[in-house]
Amino acid sequence: MNDQKFKAHPWHGINAGNNAPQVVTCFIEIVPTDTVKYEVDKETGYLSIDRPQKYSNIIPALYGFIPQTYSDKLVAELTNRELGRTDIEGDNDPVDICVLTEKDITHGDIIVKARPIGGFRLLDHNKADDKLIAVLENDAIYGSYKDITDVPSMVIDRLKHYFTTYKDLPNDKSPRCILTGIYDVKMAHEVIRRSIQDYDNNYRNG
Repeated sequence: MNDQKFKAHPWHGINAGNNAPQVVTCFIEIVPTDTVKYEVDKETGYLSIDRPQKYSNIIPALYGFIPQTYSDKLVAELTNRELGRTDIEGDNDPVDICVLTEKDITHGDIIVKARPIGGFRLLDHNKADDKLIAVLENDAIYGSYKDITDVPSMVIDRLKHYFTTYKDLPNDKSPRCILTGIYDVKMAHEVIRRSIQDYDNNYRNG
């Protein structure tokens, strides 16, 4: 009989993977067919409705986060260094990740293994909100990609458009999310390493 009586919390009860940052475990919250944005409730670990999508924007990839990561001081330090600033803080969330795959995966609330290949340096209300880009491990189409420069420009443009508009409201006078740069696989690995350390500092060593 299985001794596990309760579902593991997707943020705290699953680890980032033994081969992180090269290959990471991802918890997927939403998929391209979703017309509602779901996100994990931090207290219970269950998916909750964040908001309906107000426009025709859809996420062009699987979207979720890397468990046992946290965007805090070390992640913010990296963003400040790269932008030549000192005022940016982490957004105090697990690090987000988009996973590219040729498969039609029709629902979230699943775990996948993915290989990070780069990322978007995004600021959300002046807080570090990195969006890592990854490929599903052993994917038939995207599995050969080693770096974000291998991704077709149209796919990058779709991801850019989604992340720079998905939180905007009709009366906003300026965009909430600002894309400040796109980085390679080496920087993606550094973001993951720092976010794991930020998690440890807050939830294990704090």
